[in-house]
Amino acid sequence: MDNTTTLSFSRRFTLDNLGIRGQVVRLDNVWREIMLGRDYPADVTRYFGELACVAVMVGTGLKHAGRITLQIQGAPQNLSTTSSMGGAGATGVTSSTAATNTTNRAARLVVLDCTDQLGLRGMASSVSDSLENESVGFSDWVGKGTLAMTVSNSDSGQQYQSIVPISGLSVAECFEHYFDQSEQLPTHLWLTANAHGAGALMLQKLPDADQRDADGWARVEMLASSVTEGELIATPVDVLLQRLFSQEDVRLYSPTGVHSACVRDEEKVRDVLRSLGREELDATIAEYGEVIVKDDMCNQEYRFDGKAIAALFEK
Repeated sequence: MDNTTTLSFSRRFTLDNLGIRGQVVRLDNVWREIMLGRDYPADVTRYFGELACVAVMVGTGLKHAGRITLQIQGAPQNLSTTSSMGGAGATGVTSSTAATNTTNRAARLVVLDCTDQLGLRGMASSVSDSLENESVGFSDWVGKGTLAMTVSNSDSGQQYQSIVPISGLSVAECFEHYFDQSEQLPTHLWLTANAHGAGALMLQKLPDADQRDADGWARVEMLASSVTEGELIATPVDVLLQRLFSQEDVRLYSPTGVHSACVRDEEKVRDVLRSLGREELDATIAEYGEVIVKDDMCNQEYRFDGKAIAALFEK
């Protein structure tokens, strides 16, 4: 049985007799922490969780200090926006935004961030999150928006960004095509997520695989295709690989734990508020009684009343 008590992790393996490598990602407690207080529709939850698994997969492979960021920027929408709170920028203006055509749901902004130490955080928003009974496919959800992957190197300060083509109907198909091209390795992905957990299985065919076994890649793809969504989310990795590849030489490596990268940083928020100036903050207090700063990435709120704002500018 699996001897790790880590609930959220990335774990690599190889099929030594075939020249095939793989990776399993399991998001359990970390995923529930990320989703706490977020009432996303079921399809958005699934896409968000599947993208989170991909971010962890790529983050696992970083050879330097830094991070991987996946971002979906939705296409411009015909929107009407009303503000219910004064102020600007970090004062966290509360607003309600409605699409003039509410028969569709489209991605507005999705950001997932995973460090080389597998610290994960993120957020997702759609033009209309209220259409609970409407489900859209991944390519339709992204629509004419863009899906970008950015790799940042903390040591050099350099960033490398690439656009992931929306070349399939699912998150898995898009990234299969992307990895095929970027890593020059045939790749197959199985992804799933719900409000309680997320999981992924990846297989990649190494250059010498055909010399080892000409039929090995096709056989392993067929065997892996029997994996269920429940197994991806909950089955211990050694048990899962034994069931899928019982006739192959599976080498399973130690897991690397995934953790939440969200922490409350009151002082950082205070610094941001000071940068806005006393006059603007006092105007917000006069009209609304408090200043609210919303951290969408970590789904946290910071509230400041008049006394707290005054204290920011005391010597």
